[in-house]
Amino acid sequence: MSIIGVIIIGLFAGFIAGYLVKGTGFGWIINLILGIAGSLLGSWGFSLIGINFGNGLLGTLIAATAGAVIIIFVVNFFKK
Repeated sequence: MSIIGVIIIGLFAGFIAGYLVKGTGFGWIINLILGIAGSLLGSWGFSLIGINFGNGLLGTLIAATAGAVIIIFVVNFFKK
């Protein structure tokens, strides 16, 4: 998927991750920004270690959401 596609998916992933990490999110704007970073991390990281969620939109969204959740947890850990 192109970098623009990953960024757009990252916006949705940040929105979903904000609901999954309820109570530890940073507000919807920061969650969307972290979602974009998580999308880049998820698409790169999971392909690097060989985990494939599928090549379609749903697989990319799952990887991006997982990356966004990881990013939100890490940022929250260093925030405290």
